[in-house]
Amino acid sequence: MLRASLTDPGRFAVLFDRHAATVHRYLARRVGDLADDLLSETFLVAFRRRADYQQVHAEVRPWLLGIATHLLRSHRRSEERRLRALARIRPDDDATPAVDLDALSDRIAAAALRGPIAAALAALKPADRDALVLLAWEQLTYEEIAAVLDVPIGTVRSRLHRARRQTRSALSPLLHQSLATGDPTSTEDPS
Repeated sequence: MLRASLTDPGRFAVLFDRHAATVHRYLARRVGDLADDLLSETFLVAFRRRADYQQVHAEVRPWLLGIATHLLRSHRRSEERRLRALARIRPDDDATPAVDLDALSDRIAAAALRGPIAAALAALKPADRDALVLLAWEQLTYEEIAAVLDVPIGTVRSRLHRARRQTRSALSPLLHQSLATGDPTSTEDPS
């Protein structure tokens, strides 16, 4: 489809329709309200560079996420401010009623961990955060992350190892506490 858009630019719209929601979701998680602008920028850059695309993977999603990630680099401060703001939100401030009673416990736990997870992500080096969110949120393979970030796969492994270690360290006290008390929002010492 990308190749076909070189002679028929209207065909590029199919790629937009197919991948815009994924790219937007990725950007929104990273920078919130700036996602709309960055989505437009991402597809504008992709359209302009479509002749340079080299098919490394079966689909163009990693390439588009790579463009989005490169654009994010110029918006780092906004992303870090957003993560720090999310870290300050109390679980009750953003709670949404759940209809499924089985999922209620998971939603409460997730809401309780949203702030600490955002704080842990904000504390990561930007390159480590990029690798981790591409793996966790977009479920890219190590090879795809390497292509997106334009780094060797060994660098991806190092960044992910470092990001996981730091995130685990930051969340470990909270997770141990919630396991001991059975309450993810509890701050009491279980002993």
